[in-house]
Amino acid sequence: MSEVIIELLRHGDTGQRSYRGQLDDALSEQGWTQLREAVLGRQWDAVVSSPLQRCARFASELADLRGLPLRLDERLAEYHFGDWQGVPIETLAERDGDALGRFWADPVAYPPPGAESFTAFRGRLSTALDRIVAEAVARRVLVITHGGAIRLLRCLVEERDYCDMAGIDVLHASLHPLPWPPLPRLVEAM
Repeated sequence: MSEVIIELLRHGDTGQRSYRGQLDDALSEQGWTQLREAVLGRQWDAVVSSPLQRCARFASELADLRGLPLRLDERLAEYHFGDWQGVPIETLAERDGDALGRFWADPVAYPPPGAESFTAFRGRLSTALDRIVAEAVARRVLVITHGGAIRLLRCLVEERDYCDMAGIDVLHASLHPLPWPPLPRLVEAM
């Protein structure tokens, strides 16, 4: 069986400066430009995307232009930040500074109030990638998703603690090759 090559692509800029989570923001013009430049000269056999428009609209454009199959998967949506979703970081820092600091230091133990659990987040992302691998024999797949999703998946495959998530650089429209599935010992330990 041939290896499936997965590349994760973070959506482009939306012009928003807060934890957007599952809010359905559109890309800014800059975001569209960033994404179009990121894929120049690269080839894939299929595209799978988060259904949020900052990912899905570009995924649809790319798939149409290149004649690639496209599937939207709701499990690739961003982490749900609960009560912090859409609140400017400056406001959070002023209002909930201690809680914000604890979240950055240990997002598993100190999630935002009303947020999705990291167990659920990891589970839905892992299930989405398992399906991609099962369906895509000997194929290169572009997965268009979000910064938090990419950070969590990289923690899994790079044997990093979730506390390292804030230190993983995931710029808008950045590509991240991802060997999947992670090593069996990692999955068992998580």
